[in-house]
Amino acid sequence: MHITLLIFFLGCGSGSNEIISTYRVQKSDFVDAIFVDGYAEPVRSMTISCPQGIDGTVLWIIDDGSMVNAGDEICMLEDNNLTSEYEESLIALENAEANLNKVRANHQLQISVLEAQQLTNNAESMISALDSLQLKYSSDNQRKIKELELERSAIDKTRFEKKFRATLQIQQSEIRGLEIQLQRVRMRVESSRQRLEALSIKAPQAGMVVISRSPMSGRKIVPGDNIWEGRPVCTMPEITEMKVLIMASEGNYKRIQLGDTVEFSFDAIPGKPAFGKVVKKAPIGQAVSRGSKVKLFEIEASVDSVTQIPDPGFSAQCKIILKRVNDTLTVPQIAVFETDSTKVVYVKQKNGYEQREVKTGLSSTKETIIVRGLKSNEYIALTQPPKKQIKNKQSLNHTDSKSETDSIHQNTQ
Repeated sequence: MHITLLIFFLGCGSGSNEIISTYRVQKSDFVDAIFVDGYAEPVRSMTISCPQGIDGTVLWIIDDGSMVNAGDEICMLEDNNLTSEYEESLIALENAEANLNKVRANHQLQISVLEAQQLTNNAESMISALDSLQLKYSSDNQRKIKELELERSAIDKTRFEKKFRATLQIQQSEIRGLEIQLQRVRMRVESSRQRLEALSIKAPQAGMVVISRSPMSGRKIVPGDNIWEGRPVCTMPEITEMKVLIMASEGNYKRIQLGDTVEFSFDAIPGKPAFGKVVKKAPIGQAVSRGSKVKLFEIEASVDSVTQIPDPGFSAQCKIILKRVNDTLTVPQIAVFETDSTKVVYVKQKNGYEQREVKTGLSSTKETIIVRGLKSNEYIALTQPPKKQIKNKQSLNHTDSKSETDSIHQNTQ
């Protein structure tokens, strides 16, 4: 028993019976792919921004990712300056209306005075006209005085008429100016009122609400954050068409090309893959952290075929197909060795291994295409055999000559 065990261990230690793993050569699809992470994002979305003329504070905002209907309130803002402006504009409107009413009353008084003067002048003219009937019984001097009085009455009448028309024109012009001023004040009041109403931001359509990030803190907007005119408050994505954003390392970024096929899988919807293509590559990378020399590059991939549309923000595992060759002879990368600047594999024979030169094609981190030197169903070593197990060597030229001889022999038969 002990002698048998000793012989076994000695045999294992000598390496004469070393077991070498082999691989059966056969045709398959060659795929060179990169695996990276990404996240789903809508192709199109509606941005809801802080209304014009507002510089305020967020009092309340809806939860990120909430579903809303059109008209639902999604954010409430506060702007103390706007409230003061609205109150001041209301006071200005009251003053403008009171001033207009006062001027109109004064104008009416002026018109009444002028009308009274006209009536008085008309009465005097009629009296003078009646007195003129007695002119034939008056002396020459009295006649001249009466004629002059009639002439003065006619002149006064003309002057009053001109003054009346001029006063009406002046009053109309003044009223028009005051009405324009009043209209401006009303417009200012309406503008302030509309901006006050705009402090309550409502959803323009039904859908999901994605809260934007604060430009001050870099995080999602929360109550108490300052926000001003034109700054995005949230977005409402159109989830009928999605894309996937990928942050790739510089090494992967250089290998990925526009048009490469991408296969997606989403953790949130297992078993429902999607397919697309690389459609955009950002020309400039982003540092992973402040001051870091390591950069990530944004890559955008379309989602062209999908069994279920992913929601915005769903994480995705992305398999980017760099190269694909169907039905070709492939072997593991570790089975190809380099000897004297040539690529060789070790083909298993009955009594050992044959070192055979091969010509390789496309390769990935795992596999290599064999263009010449191997045939299907041959077995090759996955590790380099010991020298004593290598029984012979064969170059590509010899392999080609042998293949040609076999072909001639088969044709002769």
